Amino acid sequence: MTARAVVTGIGVVAPTGVGADAHWDAVLAGTRRTGPITLFDPAGYPTRIAGEVPDFDPAGFTDTRQRVQTDRWTHLGFAATRLALADAGLPEEAPDPYQWAVTLASSSGGNLFGQRELQRLWGGPSRTVGAYQSIAWFYAASVGQLSIRHQLKGPCGVTVSESAGGLDSLAHAVRTIRRGTPLVVAGATECPLSPYALACQLRSGLLSDVADPELAYRPFDAGAAGYVPAEGGAVFVVEELGHALSRGARIYGEITGWAATHDAAPTDPGAGPDPTHYARALRLALDRAAVRPHDVDVIWPDALGVPAYDRAEAAALRAVFGATTPAVTTQKPLTGRAHQGGSALDAATALLAFHHGLLPASAGPEQPAPGCELTFLRRSRPPRSRIALVGARGFDGFNSAVVLRGAAPPPRELVGAGARG
Repeated sequence: MTARAVVTGIGVVAPTGVGADAHWDAVLAGTRRTGPITLFDPAGYPTRIAGEVPDFDPAGFTDTRQRVQTDRWTHLGFAATRLALADAGLPEEAPDPYQWAVTLASSSGGNLFGQRELQRLWGGPSRTVGAYQSIAWFYAASVGQLSIRHQLKGPCGVTVSESAGGLDSLAHAVRTIRRGTPLVVAGATECPLSPYALACQLRSGLLSDVADPELAYRPFDAGAAGYVPAEGGAVFVVEELGHALSRGARIYGEITGWAATHDAAPTDPGAGPDPTHYARALRLALDRAAVRPHDVDVIWPDALGVPAYDRAEAAALRAVFGATTPAVTTQKPLTGRAHQGGSALDAATALLAFHHGLLPASAGPEQPAPGCELTFLRRSRPPRSRIALVGARGFDGFNSAVVLRGAAPPPRELVGAGARG
């Protein structure tokens, strides 16, 4: 029998709060958590609004040595992982290290740490960088540090596909479980908020320069003007079903299908990406989950907030589902776009929605832009089929989709089967 992968723990560190409960409360309240950048002085930059994790104190999740050696992006990863393990009812160190693994997504690396060290190199009298510059900025830093901290010595890895990476990490976790590792820590966090990181994002021409936090980030809306950057994300404990059942774990849901495609051609900034390959990823994920399009309960889209990209995403959804799509909901206007951390956060919101028995209303659009007339969920409602499709697109052509099925009573024949330490 092909191993089945279920989510048993969720750790959230996002602008909506620290912990899954704080995030869920903010989602239900529709509370917008974007505002002026405080991690550095953004004066002189056209974009000065972002989503920051409020009152985050890394000292509550890391020791002094870990804080000195790592970037805020990794601090957020430490926090989300500890929260996910605690939520799953697991110890902080693997009892059998080679049976636990970690695969996270990454893209921009340790921005604040690197910024500080390069400023010291070129602006300070010593003209040197600290010893940890060589590892703290590195895109695999969080995976390496978490592997050491929690003794995760199974097959470990990093997915690098910008925003699509948060979903790719979940797909990779399922593949790892099917190859015999019973538990994988997956997901992503991000902190793209430093002068250099913001300058790199501004070069794309896709950031919003609207000064009002209430109007700066409005995906699919007639007033959409680009995205607002954000930090944070979500980390999951993904287990083989029998392993989870053998220890009496609470199950949020199952990862039943996934797919990744690539546009394979430069994107025309004016026209946006070709929706064909994104639509193909959505179809493949549904096919692999053995789910018919009309059985999907709800869709969490990429929701970039750039008009041409929003139209292309809407076109892809209509290509898969027809003129009337399932309910579409997005909470990115509340948090900002946290790159790979944002798609992981969408997956966490979907699983929490099934856990709480309530699909959250979409945070907009107030007035859908022409070509973006989708079936937006205007009011929260109970789930029906308990099947969610989460989509994400990474810059430079990455497309990914994951199908999540809300927890249901397990088949009797699987109870206690396949358990390992």
